Parts: sequence; C-alpha cells; structure tokens
Amino acid sequence: MTIMVEDETLRIDRLQLGSFGTNAYILACRKTGASVLVDAPGEAGEILENLKGTNPKYILLTHSHWDHTGALTQLRSGLGIPLAAHAADAGKLSAAPEIRLDGGDTVTFGNIRLEVMHTPGHTPGSLCFKTGDYLISGDTIFPGGPGKTDTPAAFERIIESITNQILILDDSTRIFPGHGDATVLKKEREAFAVFSSKKHPPGLHGDVTWLSSG
Repeated sequence: MTIMVEDETLRIDRLQLGSFGTNAYILACRKTGASVLVDAPGEAGEILENLKGTNPKYILLTHSHWDHTGALTQLRSGLGIPLAAHAADAGKLSAAPEIRLDGGDTVTFGNIRLEVMHTPGHTPGSLCFKTGDYLISGDTIFPGGPGKTDTPAAFERIIESITNQILILDDSTRIFPGHGDATVLKKEREAFAVFSSKKHPPGLHGDVTWLSSG
C-alpha cells in the first residue's frame, strides 16, 4: 500500500494487486472516516485489511475489464455496500451494479465529493472520478499515452474523451491511473501537443504513446 495523498480532508491509498499489478484506490474522508474503493483487481483480503479503520460506502468501477474486477464478488459479499458503474459496462459484470453512474453525476462520502466523468474509448462505459486536483483515471489516460483501444473508432472516442474532458483540467491536476505510476496533467498536455502535431497512419489504435506513435 502506498499513500498517494494525505491532507486535512482526504487520504488516497494505492494498492497494486492481481497478476497485472492493477491499481485499486481507497479514498477516505479524514473528518468522518467514510471511504470508497475504486476498482477491485484481486486479493480481496488485502483490500479488506486496508479498509479497516474506515467506513466503506461504495465500490466504484472505472470499467468492467477482468483485471479491475477480479475481487468484486468477494468484496461485495464481505462489505455489503453498493457497487456503482456505468450502464454501458454493467452487462459485462458478474452481477448488476446497484448504482449506475454517468458523466455529471456526483458521489459523496463524508465531506468528500467526487465528480463522475464518462470517458468512453477503452471501454464504452469507462469512468474517471475527480475531486479537487486529483483524478482517478482508470485506463483512460496513463503517463505517456491513452489506454489501449481495440478499434480505430474506439481510439477516436478515447482521444475525444481525453481532449474534451481531461486536458481542460488545471495543469496541477494529479492523475492516478489504473496501472503504474501517477502523472501530472501539465506533462500529459505537453506530450499530447507533440502527438497531435504529427501525422498518423489511418486506423491508428491499440497501444499508442504520445511521443513515439506516428
């Protein structure tokens, strides 16, 4: 477990779990102890252990891929709290979520308010969660590039999601992705500017990076 944020109001812990070291995040209100879990990659026991001392309110999913949901059944049974996901990904889950989120919605726990962003591309129902200058981005954006896409149309969608919703945020926004290390929006904006200045082959998709693709 790594503490990513700790201030007077909020704590964000990162756990790297499962066979791919997928990131799960625990966000906790420092005033009330209320918490949410973002993604459930695996190793349910470790997640439950790290939730101790908090009062979990929701499990939030950034998307439905198995490497983000491997511990979902055990956690839903062990915690007895609502699962929230986007409707477009709900059909891929082992059981229907109690809450269906969409862009513009908010999730509140304790004194913390999360803004929900619908950022399709990696999956049709991909979500990001923002509070203050912190963005939990799932597999929509990583240090150095967008999430993997299966088709050219999906790549166009993820670029639209990133340009219209993420790159408009403040330069100081810290991005916590679904795999690997955090990044800062200013760095990604500058790298994307290089990417967008180049010509790219038609049908671009898959694993794309801002500085080496094209």
